[in-house]
This record gives sequence, structure tokens and C-alpha cells, in this order.
Amino acid sequence: MKLKLAKLVLLTAAFSISAATFAETATPTPTPNPMPTPDPKPMPAPVPVAVPSPPQISAKAHLLMDYNSGQILIGENTEERLPPASLTKMMTSYVIGQELKSGRIKPADMVTISQNAWAKNYGDSSKMFIEVGKQVSVDNLNKGIIIQSGNDACIAMAEHIAGSEDSFASLMNQWADKLGMKDTHFVNSHGLYNVDHYSTAHDMARLGQALIRDLPNEYAIYSQKDFTFNGITQHNRNRLLWDKTLVVDGIKTGHVSEVGYNLVASATGPEGMRLISVIIGSNSEQQRAEESKKLLTYGFRFYQNVQPYKQGAELARQRIWMGDKSEIGLGTDRDINLLVPRGSAAKLKADFQLNRELNAPIKQGETVGTIFLRIDGKDVAQYPLVALDTVEEGGIFSRLWDYLVLLFQQLFG
Repeated sequence: MKLKLAKLVLLTAAFSISAATFAETATPTPTPNPMPTPDPKPMPAPVPVAVPSPPQISAKAHLLMDYNSGQILIGENTEERLPPASLTKMMTSYVIGQELKSGRIKPADMVTISQNAWAKNYGDSSKMFIEVGKQVSVDNLNKGIIIQSGNDACIAMAEHIAGSEDSFASLMNQWADKLGMKDTHFVNSHGLYNVDHYSTAHDMARLGQALIRDLPNEYAIYSQKDFTFNGITQHNRNRLLWDKTLVVDGIKTGHVSEVGYNLVASATGPEGMRLISVIIGSNSEQQRAEESKKLLTYGFRFYQNVQPYKQGAELARQRIWMGDKSEIGLGTDRDINLLVPRGSAAKLKADFQLNRELNAPIKQGETVGTIFLRIDGKDVAQYPLVALDTVEEGGIFSRLWDYLVLLFQQLFG
């Protein structure tokens, strides 16, 4: 049955969420009315907060991302395909972390170093100084990749996990697809330049987010400032780990002459905030650290964390057809946290859009649309709109009645 009502339904349950609401952590309840319902109680005017323009960044591409929501706060050329250089090792590390997590490999496993992985093959590039024919533990090789940025260690682990670097690169690309890295393609495990080896600032931020979220034990290694192997101590190249004004706990540097100096960094801040910054194509090691610090400092200073809804919050009740109930509760299946410019929480509004007509049966947790969060008409985040109840198919007479009502609306609505 084709019905006009099967067209996309936009619930204009737009409403203002006051700063006081956030301060009290109460869950706002939207109204199905087309206009926001005014608060009858007088509210003090919010204290004005001056938010300057984002800093000017010297790099080919950059962005600042909220870890919790994935929203890009500021950025430029975020989707441009560029050589990631040793940022590639974040994916090598991610694959290793997943293999460790699944138990397919163990930290104490010993890896025999092949001719391909010999440190002498890598000249002046970064390496761990492993020797052909020797055995090195997975744990040490993993640290050599993350802390020392060892190209030789990458080859050793690629061969240990997948048999060859080509097969390992295929594995890297499969994980990239799963993580939504649509503009990334890997041909090696270390990031040495290849025209077919590329990524974007946005994809690198997604990868950093995945490392922190999915593999906390693996990510913890990124905070280590040095590592000693074979009598040689090398320091982590991420200078922000030593910065006293930020709480940076990772993640990775990179450099190839074709693009310049790269850095993905992550730091924690007030109100449970965590930010991820990406710099691709700066002019020096010092500059990539300075530009990253500009982004992180700006984010912590001029954004605030808000939680408009908690998991299970009912955002609307909507008519459902052909069911054993006439209405169904719609809401969110997760806590919704996002960052907004300081002083703009009162401007946050929500719209809900159904992706289909609501006909029973519908199961609890089933996605039926999208929640759009906006400030001044601009989308800042999207989340699934889910059914909070299960509604089974109604009896024959109730379904017949609903059919007649829908038919009447089709003919005369």
C-alpha cells in the first residue's frame, strides 16, 4: 500500500535548551508543537562570552575534533588526500592491538627478523635497530613502532601477522573501511612515500578516535616518552607529551619530504572533554607541535561540554499504525554529549526526522529516524532516533480501523 504518509516525516519538535537546563543536568522533553514552548519563568540573561575566530594554522590540512561525538570543531582541507607518512603506523598499531585483543598473538610471542625487516634497509629513516635473524618479542616491536617509529619493526610485525607486507596492507585497508576512512588507502605498514598511499586529516582523526575507544591498552603506549632497545634509548617525537600546559597523552608524528611534518595529538581537559588535533604538512617538527597546541588550547578555552539527553530519554511520542498500541515513545539509545562554543548552549535546538511511516511491528531499539542538533540553523551533530518501546502487530479489527483511517486521510487529507 502506497500512502502519502509514507513520505519522510519531519517532526519540527524544535526547542531551546537553556543554559540553566544544562547546569542542572535535567533532560529536556521536546514538544510535538511546531513552535518552541516558551519558559514561563523569567530567566536571567546569560553572561556574554566572547569567542574569537579560530587560530590561523600553517599546514596543508588541519582539524580539531571532539573525541566523544566525532564532530569537527574547526578545520581546513580536512578531506584532501595527502601522504600520511608515519601517521600510517597508527593503523599498523591498530591492527596489532586488535590481534592482541583477540588473542591471535600475545605480547611475549617471539618474532624472527627477516632480511626485509633488517634495520640496515632503512638508511636515515626512523628505525628500531633490529638485526636480521634475531628474535624480538611482539611487545618490544609494538613499542618500537609506537614510540621509536621504527620502520623495521613495522615490517617485522606485518610479516608476523599476515605473512607479507602486501597482505598486511590489505588487512589495514579492511580495517580502514570498517572505521569509515573513505579517503584512505595503504600500500605499506610504515608510511614511506608511495603515490598510492594516502589519507586525510579527517580520516586520521577517525583512526585516532578508534585507537582511544577500541584499544585502551594499545593507546596507553602512546604516552610513553622513551623506549630502550638493544642498548639504544630513543625518545618519543611527540613534543607535546612534555608540554606542561596541556594534558596530552598521545598519539603520533610523521614526516616525508613530499608533504612535510605531520602530527596527530590528543589531550584531555575540563568537563570530561577530550580533543583530537591533526596537522598535516607543516614546515618543521617545532611548527607541527606549535600548531597542534594552538588548536587544542583554542578548543579547551572556547568550547564547553553539554549533555542535552541521557540514554533512554523520551524525546517525542508519535502515532503508530497497525499496532497493539496507538503511540510509541521515541528517543536516544545513548548518552548524547557534544561540544558547543561557550555561551551558545541556550541556542541548541533539536529536530527529529523519521525515515519511514511508523507501522507495527516495531522493536525496542529499532532505528526509525535521525536526531539533528543545531545551533543557529547549522548542524552540529546527528544521532539515531530509536523506538523506546516494542509495539506488536494489533488485532484484525484494530488494523482494519487504522487502514480505514489512513485511506480516509489519503482520499480527503
